Amino acid sequence: VVKEKNRMGECPVWEERESALVYVDINSQKVCRWSPLTNEVQSVSVDARVGSVALRQCGGYVIALGTRFAFLDWDTQAVTTILELEQDKPDNRFNDGKVDPKGRFFAGTMAEETALGVRARRQGAVYTLFPNHSVIKQLDQVDISNGLDWSLDHRTFFHIDSLAYAVHAFSYDVHAGKIACPKLLYHLEKEEQMPDGMCIDAEGKLWVACIDGGRVIRIDPETGKRIQTVRLPTPRITSCCFGGKDYSEMYVTSAYDGLDKTTLAREPHAGEIFKITGLGVKGIPQNFYAA
Repeated sequence: VVKEKNRMGECPVWEERESALVYVDINSQKVCRWSPLTNEVQSVSVDARVGSVALRQCGGYVIALGTRFAFLDWDTQAVTTILELEQDKPDNRFNDGKVDPKGRFFAGTMAEETALGVRARRQGAVYTLFPNHSVIKQLDQVDISNGLDWSLDHRTFFHIDSLAYAVHAFSYDVHAGKIACPKLLYHLEKEEQMPDGMCIDAEGKLWVACIDGGRVIRIDPETGKRIQTVRLPTPRITSCCFGGKDYSEMYVTSAYDGLDKTTLAREPHAGEIFKITGLGVKGIPQNFYAA
């Protein structure tokens, strides 16, 4: 549905009030908004790689870029820093993020590659930005903090550390906003490659985007089993969310960075955004950051 190619399209969020899909292109340092009504993509350039975007209750967005949390005012394009983190880790940056059921913004960090295939291990963490702008560190020694979401009863937090090739479930105290007791939920099969972004549907099942696996997979958290696979027409599938009028459509982002010239020539859809219909299941609206 979006032909404008992203170097690293990520973190799609359906914004009901705009009837639009908001997402980031991490490596182009842009926050983007696509309207299905006009088919137009608007974007705001920022001064660092932007890992995630989420909706704000009072309008505009909260973003995680470089190693800081910030607000983005869409109309003025102003970016206001809330807090700087990890200033002792110059190779780190924020990656995926999402708002919890009480309006707190969770986002995690990762070490960038310093050369092709070379990355410092266990440098990332997961942080929570509370509505009063205070921050706590939830997890440490993460490789690539990625997809995250909460169970429908808000008692479980799901998280992906991409280099563990796994989805983990944590018990979640929704009142305190704290995670505990991690356990392995699903380990990806070889052909599924590496897990990236993730979202939950209205039946409480998880959808995981498989980067280099060219697919999204549906996992049942009750059984820890994969129950569905949807293949897409390009390999570097990065994230997914439900949207549209009744949240019955799935939007899927992809990337072309990481593909060599030969592969790119064979992959005309790399970096585009796709819409999947007819899944027979709906999603749930995104939470708003409560400040």
